[in-house]
Parts: sequence; C-alpha cells; structure tokens
Amino acid sequence: MEKYIAIYVRRSVSDKEKGNNSLSIPAQIADCIRFVGEDSFYKVYEEDGKSGKDIKHRPAFRQMFDDCREGLVSKIVVKKYDRFSRNMREYLNITDELDKLGVSVVSLSEPFNTDTKEGRMMRNNLLNFAEFEREAIAARVKDSYDTKAVETGFYQGGHVYFGYQSSRQTINGKTGSVLVPYDSAVTVKAMYDIYVQPDASLRDVILHINENNLPMEAPQGNGTVTRGFDAPNIAAVLKNPLYVRADRKVYEYLMNHNYRIIDDIDAFDGKHGLFWHNYRSKTDRYVKVGYHEGLIDSETWLAVQEKFDGHRRPVRNGRVLRSWLSGFIRCGACGHAVKVDYTYNPKSGNSWIYFSCSGYNSVRGCSSSRCGLKVKDVENVVFNEMKKHIEEFEIAKKQKKKSSTEEDKIRTEIIKIDTEIGKLMEKLADADSVLFGYIQDRINNLNNSKKEYEKSLFLVERKVKKVCTKPLLEPLKKWDSLSLEEKNQLALAVIDKVYLSAENGIDIHFAF
Repeated sequence: MEKYIAIYVRRSVSDKEKGNNSLSIPAQIADCIRFVGEDSFYKVYEEDGKSGKDIKHRPAFRQMFDDCREGLVSKIVVKKYDRFSRNMREYLNITDELDKLGVSVVSLSEPFNTDTKEGRMMRNNLLNFAEFEREAIAARVKDSYDTKAVETGFYQGGHVYFGYQSSRQTINGKTGSVLVPYDSAVTVKAMYDIYVQPDASLRDVILHINENNLPMEAPQGNGTVTRGFDAPNIAAVLKNPLYVRADRKVYEYLMNHNYRIIDDIDAFDGKHGLFWHNYRSKTDRYVKVGYHEGLIDSETWLAVQEKFDGHRRPVRNGRVLRSWLSGFIRCGACGHAVKVDYTYNPKSGNSWIYFSCSGYNSVRGCSSSRCGLKVKDVENVVFNEMKKHIEEFEIAKKQKKKSSTEEDKIRTEIIKIDTEIGKLMEKLADADSVLFGYIQDRINNLNNSKKEYEKSLFLVERKVKKVCTKPLLEPLKKWDSLSLEEKNQLALAVIDKVYLSAENGIDIHFAF
C-alpha cells in the first residue's frame, strides 16, 4: 500500500490575536502543498485555535499519530517545527517514536537537515525557545488576570457560573462584565435549601431537582446549554462563595480558613457575592467582593459550609488499605488525590508500597506521578504531628476558659475610638471650614485604625471548637496494636488533608 505525506497545520488562539496571516490555516496548507507538489499523494490534518503545549487536546494530531503507527504515513510536513509541538519533552518522545516508525518530520521554515546531529541540535534549540515563549505568554495572561481580579469586582471571563449570566455594565466609571441572576438561579437556591437540612444528602438534592424539573440551563455563547449535575458538581456549587450575600460573619469564616481577603470588612455588606480565585492553591487562594448580588443569605451558606467541614469519610467495607493514610492524602503540586500503590517482584520476592498521584494521568496533568517521599516516613511524621496537635488543642481549650488579655486590650481600643468619633461628630455642627476638614480627616484616620483593630480581633477570637478529644487519647496510647482500619478511622477524626510534594514536603491540615 502506497504511503502518503501528512501535512500538519495548527493555529493557536494567540496567533489569531497577533494577526499573523502567514500562520493562518489556509496559508500554511498552501505553503505545504507547494512544497510537496500538488500531484503528490498527501493528506491534510488541521487544527484551528489549538495550543501547542500538549497533544491531549489536539484530536487531528492524535489521528495523524495513529495513522503513522498504522504505517500509512511516509513523512510529516509542517510550516514550522513549533506547529508540531511547543513542549520539548513531549516533542522528543513523539519524534523518538516516529524515528522508530521510519517517519521523518520536515519543516519549511527551518532549513537544516534533522538527519544530522547538528540539525537535530538546532531543531531542539528552536523548540526550547518555543516552549519558553509559550510559558511566558501563559504567565503574562495569568498576571493580567490576577491584576484585574484583585483590582475590580468584575467577572473576568471563562465559563459563566451556573445560576448567572454575564452583562456589560459601567460601575464607578469603569466598564466590565457583571454576573446577573439567570433562570437557573432558582435551582441554586433549591440546592442550598435542601442540603442545609440536617439529614439531607447530595443525592436528596439531585432527586429534588429532577422531581421538580428545575431549570438546568446555563448561558453559553449566543445560546444556552443544559447542565448535568452529579454529586461532585453540586458540592462545588454549595461550597462556592460566589453565591453568598457576604457579610461580616462570612468575612470571619474566610479569615478562620486562611483565605487572603482583598477587601476590607466594610465591603462585606450582606448583599454582594465573592469571587474565589486560585481555589486549588493551599497557600495563595484569595477572595474578592464582586459587583454581582449573591443568591444565598450568609446564615444558610455558613450552615452548609459547617456541614461540609463536619463530614468524616468512613472506610469502605472490603477496601484493602495499604496505609492508614489512605483517604486524605493529596498532591501538593496539583491537588489531586494521592494513592498508596503496591508492587511485588515475583523473581526476587520483594514488595514495596509507594505514593502515586492520580493527577498525573488527568486532563490537566501533574508534573510527576511520584512525590519522592517514603510511605513509612510520612506515616511517622503525621502520627507525631497528630499527637502533638491533640495535646496543643487540649491546652488551648483550657487557656480559652481564662480571660484573654490581648482580646480585652483590643476591645478597649475599639471602644476608645468609638468614643472619640462620637465626640468629634458632635463638634461638626459648630465647626468652621478649617476645623470641619480637620475633624473629617481625624474621623477617617480613626475609622482606618478601627478596621485594623477589628481584623486583629477576628484573629484572636478564633474560637476553639467544642470537640471532645477524650475518645482519641486512649487509642493513641496503644497505636501500635491497632489495625490499619482502626488507625485510619482515628486519623480521619483528627486530620482533614495531608499534602505531599518533593518541594514542600508534608503539609498537614487538621480537622479541628
């Protein structure tokens, strides 16, 4: 069977925005056909609006690669090597397999022979620069997004959140997109109304939506798309602060859960919702008060969060545990679950367990499937920290019973400020223009000081939850005699998540 020449053309979104006509799909195809000859036996594989960072999201490329494996392709022709791939590691893996299949890659723009080691070095250098450019563009886009997200309460684009649609509005002299309630907002409210009930489950929410035929449409482009909801998707809606009419209680909750809050507490007016940025990050997630109105009152939203916070994960019957850490370990790099895998070598009779990141094979991918830490070492660290945490918790509970000197001092300062502001307000009526300006400046300064004291007060008022640790102390004393399942159950009562990474080591988040 005669083999054909594969012509691969690709244009990314950034190429469109730059207006580079030489990289348009028709221009690339015309140049490649001119190179191979119109009478040649060729097939065109084209992709428009596709990034060169990987091949996962490029169906035409994957089809071409499969055709190469089937022995249908003699060589691949591209306009530039970076059309083929901008990911150096992936490119080398692909070309290595193509070399084994006898398929060469020819570029029209880079006039050197890749059959020689010098040519391959030149090609690899070009691809290194292409990969650097792609990462630089991505960084600039992210920096621009983060800057706008911090500075304004406008919707920054992307998918439109369920229950809302986007509307262009001018606020405070600036024009941007603002989320406004859509027909499906009633479904969002129903999710919270059902789940806030003490005995309700996520399945109950799904049944309620289906039985009452609640709106499931979400705006997309110039039309709408029907959303399908399973338990994880509903949980994502219920946990999102986008929907809450954020007030001071929500501000306190977020501070207690280590969020970086962009706005002062006065912006939490009990009316507007919040944008939740970098929510996958454990070190730099932050919230910004948006211009959109929330759908859910703070009392209901906080009750739902408390319900989620109080959930413990039972060990499934019949599940084989290889480590008592199973069920709450996460990858510190990508946030996905980390599994404890098992390998046995029948020749040597040796076996070992190790951590494996489930995010490595996900759509977004993780940099590595291993975190570089030994299971036993992590178990020892987590166990010792767990004991230490319970001991410190008991001490904190006893100290909380006593009057907090720091808290009393802050409250005293706030009372002094309120008293001084009250006296200054009384003088405003009789003040001349000069004195009026002085009093206004002084009141503004006092209000700013008061805000800082209130933030400090929230920090020192973090109340120790009423958790009884007595049932945990006795099992901890006989830890070595417990089964893996018993250790796992005990750990689940104390620990929320443990994040593992080669760079940052072990990061433990406790449940109380």
